[in-house]
Amino acid sequence: MNWNQIEGNWAQFKGKAQTQWGKLTGDDLDVIDGKRKELSGKIQAAYGKTQEEADREIDDWMTRN
Repeated sequence: MNWNQIEGNWAQFKGKAQTQWGKLTGDDLDVIDGKRKELSGKIQAAYGKTQEEADREIDDWMTRN
């Protein structure tokens, strides 16, 4: 799966993202609106991760979904 598919179907993937990153609120997910860079930034802020760590988590999440 590629990010364009996730971005295009963000309404379906929001729940999966919230399950993966429980600290992200519904408002956070609405702001993210399928944008990978926004998701990465929110993960960094909520979990204190580096950009590389957040991007790696997103990549892993994409392969599982």
